[in-house]
Amino acid sequence: MSPSSRLESVLRSGDFAVTAELNPRDSADPQVVYQQARILAEFSDAINTGDGSGANSHLSSLGMAALLARAGHEPVMQLGCRDRNRIALQGELLAAAALGVGNVLCLTGDGVQAGDQPDAKSVFDLDSMGLLRTARIMRGQGRFLSGRKIEIAPRWFLGAASNPFVPPYDFRPLRLQKKIEAGAEFIQTQYCFDVPRLRQFMARVRDMGLDERVFILVGVGPLRSLKSALWMREHVPGVVIPESIEKRLRGVPSDKQQEQGLQICVEIIQQVREIPGIKGVHVMAYRQEEWVGEIVERAGLLPRPKLAREPLVEEEAKHVSL
Repeated sequence: MSPSSRLESVLRSGDFAVTAELNPRDSADPQVVYQQARILAEFSDAINTGDGSGANSHLSSLGMAALLARAGHEPVMQLGCRDRNRIALQGELLAAAALGVGNVLCLTGDGVQAGDQPDAKSVFDLDSMGLLRTARIMRGQGRFLSGRKIEIAPRWFLGAASNPFVPPYDFRPLRLQKKIEAGAEFIQTQYCFDVPRLRQFMARVRDMGLDERVFILVGVGPLRSLKSALWMREHVPGVVIPESIEKRLRGVPSDKQQEQGLQICVEIIQQVREIPGIKGVHVMAYRQEEWVGEIVERAGLLPRPKLAREPLVEEEAKHVSL
Protein backbone atom coordinates (compact mmCIF):
# COMPACT_ATOMS: atom_id res chain seq x y z
CA MET A 1 0.00 0.00 0.00
CA SER A 2 1.07 3.59 -0.54
CA PRO A 3 2.15 5.52 2.57
CA SER A 4 -0.66 6.75 4.81
CA SER A 5 1.01 10.09 5.49
CA ARG A 6 3.79 12.43 4.44
CA LEU A 7 5.76 11.46 7.55
CA GLU A 8 5.64 7.83 6.50
CA SER A 9 6.80 8.85 3.01
CA VAL A 10 9.79 10.74 4.44
CA LEU A 11 10.83 7.81 6.61
CA ARG A 12 10.37 5.18 3.92
CA SER A 13 12.39 7.29 1.48
CA GLY A 14 15.39 7.01 3.82
CA ASP A 15 15.52 10.68 4.82
CA PHE A 16 16.44 11.46 8.43
CA ALA A 17 13.11 12.70 9.77
CA VAL A 18 12.41 15.65 12.05
CA THR A 19 9.19 15.93 14.02
CA ALA A 20 8.38 18.70 16.48
CA GLU A 21 6.04 19.15 19.42
CA LEU A 22 3.28 21.77 19.38
CA ASN A 23 2.73 22.59 23.03
CA PRO A 24 -0.94 22.25 24.00
CA ARG A 25 -2.84 25.52 23.91
CA ASP A 26 -5.16 27.03 26.51
CA SER A 27 -7.15 29.10 24.04
CA ALA A 28 -10.28 28.76 21.93
CA ASP A 29 -8.69 30.90 19.21
CA PRO A 30 -7.43 28.71 16.34
CA GLN A 31 -5.01 31.44 15.28
CA VAL A 32 -2.87 30.60 18.30
CA VAL A 33 -2.40 27.09 16.91
CA TYR A 34 -1.77 28.33 13.37
CA GLN A 35 0.85 30.83 14.52
CA GLN A 36 2.85 28.24 16.44
CA ALA A 37 2.46 25.66 13.67
CA ARG A 38 3.92 28.06 11.09
CA ILE A 39 7.03 28.38 13.25
CA LEU A 40 7.48 24.60 13.35
CA ALA A 41 6.33 23.52 9.88
CA GLU A 42 9.26 25.03 7.99
CA PHE A 43 11.75 23.01 10.00
CA SER A 44 9.97 19.69 10.56
CA ASP A 45 8.25 16.92 8.64
CA ALA A 46 5.35 16.56 11.08
CA ILE A 47 3.98 18.25 14.20
CA ASN A 48 2.81 16.40 17.32
CA THR A 49 -0.27 17.56 19.20
CA GLY A 50 -0.29 16.72 22.91
CA ASP A 51 -3.19 14.93 24.59
CA GLY A 52 -3.87 16.34 28.05
CA SER A 53 -0.17 16.81 28.67
CA GLY A 54 0.88 16.79 32.30
CA ALA A 55 -2.61 15.52 33.20
CA ASN A 56 -3.92 19.05 32.70
CA SER A 57 -6.79 20.29 30.54
CA HIS A 58 -5.79 21.90 27.25
CA LEU A 59 -7.18 22.24 23.74
CA SER A 60 -7.66 18.62 22.70
CA SER A 61 -5.15 16.72 20.63
CA LEU A 62 -7.80 15.87 18.04
CA GLY A 63 -8.84 19.52 17.81
CA MET A 64 -5.28 20.76 17.29
CA ALA A 65 -4.52 17.96 14.80
CA ALA A 66 -7.64 18.81 12.78
CA LEU A 67 -6.65 22.50 12.70
CA LEU A 68 -3.16 21.55 11.49
CA ALA A 69 -4.54 19.29 8.78
CA ARG A 70 -6.95 22.04 7.67
CA ALA A 71 -4.00 24.43 7.31
CA GLY A 72 -2.03 21.95 5.20
CA HIS A 73 0.40 20.86 7.91
CA GLU A 74 1.27 17.27 8.84
CA PRO A 75 -0.07 16.38 12.30
CA VAL A 76 0.84 13.50 14.58
CA MET A 77 -2.14 13.15 16.90
CA GLN A 78 -1.17 11.86 20.33
CA LEU A 79 -3.94 9.75 21.83
CA GLY A 80 -3.83 8.59 25.45
CA CYS A 81 -5.89 6.04 27.34
CA ARG A 82 -6.17 7.83 30.68
CA ASP A 83 -9.33 9.80 29.97
CA ARG A 84 -11.38 7.59 27.59
CA ASN A 85 -12.78 4.08 27.42
CA ARG A 86 -12.50 1.94 24.29
CA ILE A 87 -15.76 3.29 22.87
CA ALA A 88 -14.53 6.88 22.96
CA LEU A 89 -11.04 5.93 21.75
CA GLN A 90 -12.43 4.21 18.65
CA GLY A 91 -14.63 7.21 17.95
CA GLU A 92 -11.66 9.61 18.16
CA LEU A 93 -9.56 7.36 15.94
CA LEU A 94 -12.27 7.33 13.29
CA ALA A 95 -12.76 11.09 13.59
CA ALA A 96 -9.03 11.65 13.14
CA ALA A 97 -9.02 9.74 9.87
CA ALA A 98 -12.13 11.60 8.65
CA LEU A 99 -10.45 14.94 9.45
CA GLY A 100 -7.31 14.14 7.48
CA VAL A 101 -5.01 13.11 10.34
CA GLY A 102 -2.68 10.45 8.97
CA ASN A 103 -0.43 9.80 11.99
CA VAL A 104 -1.49 8.61 15.45
CA LEU A 105 0.83 8.17 18.43
CA CYS A 106 -0.74 5.70 20.85
CA LEU A 107 0.01 6.36 24.53
CA THR A 108 -1.08 4.95 27.86
CA GLY A 109 -0.84 8.38 29.52
CA ASP A 110 0.38 9.71 32.85
CA GLY A 111 -1.72 9.40 35.99
CA VAL A 112 -3.99 12.25 37.07
CA GLN A 113 -1.87 12.79 40.19
CA ALA A 114 0.64 14.72 38.07
CA GLY A 115 -1.89 17.38 37.05
CA ASP A 116 -3.88 20.23 38.56
CA GLN A 117 -7.05 18.13 38.99
CA PRO A 118 -5.81 15.10 40.95
CA ASP A 119 -9.35 14.19 42.05
CA ALA A 120 -10.31 13.37 38.45
CA LYS A 121 -11.08 9.72 37.74
CA SER A 122 -8.73 7.83 35.45
CA VAL A 123 -10.11 5.36 32.92
CA PHE A 124 -7.26 3.26 31.47
CA ASP A 125 -9.71 0.86 29.84
CA LEU A 126 -6.89 0.13 27.38
CA ASP A 127 -3.16 0.73 27.50
CA SER A 128 -0.94 1.83 24.62
CA MET A 129 -0.59 -1.69 23.26
CA GLY A 130 -4.32 -2.30 23.46
CA LEU A 131 -4.89 0.98 21.62
CA LEU A 132 -2.37 0.00 18.93
CA ARG A 133 -4.13 -3.34 18.42
CA THR A 134 -7.47 -1.57 18.25
CA ALA A 135 -6.25 0.87 15.59
CA ARG A 136 -4.69 -1.97 13.62
CA ILE A 137 -7.98 -3.90 13.65
CA MET A 138 -9.93 -0.84 12.55
CA ARG A 139 -7.45 -0.17 9.74
CA GLY A 140 -6.70 -3.71 8.60
CA GLN A 141 -10.00 -5.47 9.15
CA GLY A 142 -12.35 -2.52 8.74
CA ARG A 143 -14.28 -3.22 11.94
CA PHE A 144 -14.68 -2.02 15.50
CA LEU A 145 -13.67 -4.16 18.47
CA SER A 146 -17.29 -5.28 18.75
CA GLY A 147 -17.03 -6.79 15.28
CA ARG A 148 -19.31 -4.19 13.72
CA LYS A 149 -18.22 -3.20 10.22
CA ILE A 150 -16.74 0.20 9.43
CA GLU A 151 -18.14 1.46 6.11
CA ILE A 152 -14.84 2.90 4.88
CA ALA A 153 -11.77 1.69 6.77
CA PRO A 154 -9.44 4.40 8.11
CA ARG A 155 -5.74 4.68 7.32
CA TRP A 156 -3.03 5.83 9.70
CA PHE A 157 0.69 5.58 10.26
CA LEU A 158 0.75 4.20 13.81
CA GLY A 159 3.28 5.17 16.44
CA ALA A 160 4.14 4.61 20.08
CA ALA A 161 6.50 5.98 22.71
CA SER A 162 9.58 4.45 24.30
CA ASN A 163 11.83 5.45 27.18
CA PRO A 164 15.29 3.82 27.02
CA PHE A 165 16.61 6.02 29.83
CA VAL A 166 14.91 4.58 32.92
CA PRO A 167 15.37 1.16 34.55
CA PRO A 168 14.89 -1.70 34.15
CA TYR A 169 17.13 -1.15 31.13
CA ASP A 170 17.07 -4.77 29.95
CA PHE A 171 13.28 -4.63 29.75
CA ARG A 172 13.09 -1.59 27.46
CA PRO A 173 13.93 -3.38 24.18
CA LEU A 174 11.48 -6.15 25.11
CA ARG A 175 8.71 -3.61 25.68
CA LEU A 176 9.58 -2.00 22.37
CA GLN A 177 9.21 -5.39 20.71
CA LYS A 178 5.75 -5.81 22.24
CA LYS A 179 4.67 -2.42 20.89
CA ILE A 180 5.91 -3.33 17.42
CA GLU A 181 3.99 -6.60 17.57
CA ALA A 182 0.90 -4.65 18.66
CA GLY A 183 1.14 -2.45 15.56
CA ALA A 184 3.66 0.37 16.10
CA GLU A 185 5.33 1.48 12.86
CA PHE A 186 7.26 4.41 14.29
CA ILE A 187 8.57 5.26 17.75
CA GLN A 188 9.24 8.59 19.44
CA THR A 189 11.36 8.37 22.58
CA GLN A 190 11.45 10.40 25.77
CA TYR A 191 13.99 13.23 25.95
CA CYS A 192 17.53 11.98 25.37
CA PHE A 193 20.24 13.59 27.49
CA ASP A 194 22.17 10.34 28.04
CA VAL A 195 23.63 9.32 24.67
CA PRO A 196 25.74 6.42 26.06
CA ARG A 197 22.58 4.85 27.48
CA LEU A 198 20.86 5.32 24.12
CA ARG A 199 23.76 3.58 22.37
CA GLN A 200 23.40 0.59 24.70
CA PHE A 201 19.67 0.45 24.07
CA MET A 202 20.11 0.62 20.31
CA ALA A 203 22.77 -2.10 20.33
CA ARG A 204 20.23 -4.46 21.86
CA VAL A 205 17.51 -3.21 19.49
CA ARG A 206 19.75 -4.05 16.52
CA ASP A 207 20.63 -7.47 17.97
CA MET A 208 16.90 -8.22 18.12
CA GLY A 209 16.36 -6.93 14.57
CA LEU A 210 13.83 -4.37 15.80
CA ASP A 211 15.47 -1.48 13.93
CA GLU A 212 14.37 -3.17 10.70
CA ARG A 213 10.76 -3.37 11.84
CA VAL A 214 10.11 0.15 13.13
CA PHE A 215 11.29 3.72 12.53
CA ILE A 216 12.87 5.12 15.70
CA LEU A 217 12.92 8.89 16.31
CA VAL A 218 14.82 10.06 19.37
CA GLY A 219 13.37 12.81 21.57
CA VAL A 220 15.59 15.87 22.01
CA GLY A 221 15.11 19.35 23.36
CA PRO A 222 16.87 22.48 24.61
CA LEU A 223 17.37 23.18 28.29
CA ARG A 224 16.58 26.81 29.08
CA SER A 225 18.75 26.93 32.21
CA LEU A 226 20.19 24.87 35.05
CA LYS A 227 17.07 25.67 37.05
CA SER A 228 14.79 24.28 34.34
CA ALA A 229 16.97 21.16 33.99
CA LEU A 230 16.69 20.46 37.72
CA TRP A 231 12.94 21.11 37.61
CA MET A 232 12.50 18.65 34.74
CA ARG A 233 14.54 16.03 36.57
CA GLU A 234 12.28 16.40 39.60
CA HIS A 235 8.84 16.90 38.06
CA VAL A 236 8.63 15.43 34.53
CA PRO A 237 8.03 11.66 34.66
CA GLY A 238 10.64 9.64 32.79
CA VAL A 239 13.10 12.47 32.12
CA VAL A 240 16.69 11.71 33.14
CA ILE A 241 19.20 14.57 33.35
CA PRO A 242 22.69 13.08 33.87
CA GLU A 243 25.18 14.70 36.24
CA SER A 244 27.39 15.53 33.25
CA ILE A 245 24.67 17.79 31.79
CA GLU A 246 24.07 19.46 35.17
CA LYS A 247 27.81 20.06 35.58
CA ARG A 248 28.09 21.58 32.12
CA LEU A 249 25.28 24.05 32.80
CA ARG A 250 26.72 24.93 36.20
CA GLY A 251 29.97 25.80 34.47
CA VAL A 252 28.58 28.84 32.65
CA PRO A 253 27.02 32.10 33.93
CA SER A 254 23.23 32.14 34.19
CA ASP A 255 22.89 34.51 31.22
CA LYS A 256 24.81 32.02 29.04
CA GLN A 257 22.93 28.89 30.11
CA GLN A 258 20.25 29.07 27.43
CA GLU A 259 22.88 29.14 24.68
CA GLN A 260 24.65 26.25 26.39
CA GLY A 261 21.37 24.34 26.49
CA LEU A 262 20.87 24.92 22.78
CA GLN A 263 24.40 23.75 22.04
CA ILE A 264 23.92 20.61 24.12
CA CYS A 265 20.77 19.82 22.12
CA VAL A 266 22.57 20.33 18.79
CA GLU A 267 25.45 18.10 19.89
CA ILE A 268 23.07 15.36 21.03
CA ILE A 269 21.31 15.41 17.64
CA GLN A 270 24.64 15.12 15.84
CA GLN A 271 25.64 12.17 18.01
CA VAL A 272 22.25 10.50 17.72
CA ARG A 273 22.35 10.80 13.94
CA GLU A 274 25.47 8.60 13.87
CA ILE A 275 23.87 5.71 15.79
CA PRO A 276 22.80 2.90 13.43
CA GLY A 277 19.08 2.21 13.42
CA ILE A 278 17.90 5.71 14.36
CA LYS A 279 15.79 7.29 11.64
CA GLY A 280 15.07 10.76 12.99
CA VAL A 281 14.62 13.09 15.94
CA HIS A 282 11.58 14.45 17.73
CA VAL A 283 12.24 18.02 18.91
CA MET A 284 10.41 19.03 22.09
CA ALA A 285 10.98 22.70 22.90
CA TYR A 286 8.43 23.45 25.59
CA ARG A 287 7.27 27.06 25.23
CA GLN A 288 10.36 27.64 23.07
CA GLU A 289 9.02 26.84 19.60
CA GLU A 290 11.03 29.71 18.16
CA TRP A 291 14.23 27.78 18.92
CA VAL A 292 13.30 24.72 16.85
CA GLY A 293 14.48 26.26 13.58
CA GLU A 294 17.78 27.32 15.15
CA ILE A 295 18.36 23.82 16.52
CA VAL A 296 17.50 22.05 13.28
CA GLU A 297 19.67 24.41 11.22
CA ARG A 298 22.68 24.19 13.54
CA ALA A 299 22.36 20.40 13.59
CA GLY A 300 22.66 20.31 9.79
CA LEU A 301 19.13 18.97 9.16
CA LEU A 302 18.06 21.54 6.57
CA PRO A 303 16.57 21.69 4.05
CA ARG A 304 13.69 19.38 4.88
CA PRO A 305 12.24 17.24 2.07
CA LYS A 306 9.22 18.85 0.46
CA LEU A 307 6.47 16.37 -0.24
CA ALA A 308 3.24 17.52 -1.82
CA ARG A 309 0.07 17.20 0.19
CA GLU A 310 -2.42 14.89 -1.50
CA PRO A 311 -5.20 17.03 -3.01
CA LEU A 312 -8.68 16.81 -1.53
CA VAL A 313 -11.14 14.86 -3.60
CA GLU A 314 -13.94 16.94 -5.07
CA GLU A 315 -16.54 16.02 -2.44
CA GLU A 316 -14.13 16.77 0.44
CA ALA A 317 -13.17 20.11 -1.08
CA LYS A 318 -16.84 21.05 -1.37
CA HIS A 319 -17.40 20.50 2.37
CA VAL A 320 -14.24 22.40 3.32
CA SER A 321 -15.29 25.39 1.21
CA LEU A 322 -18.59 25.51 3.08
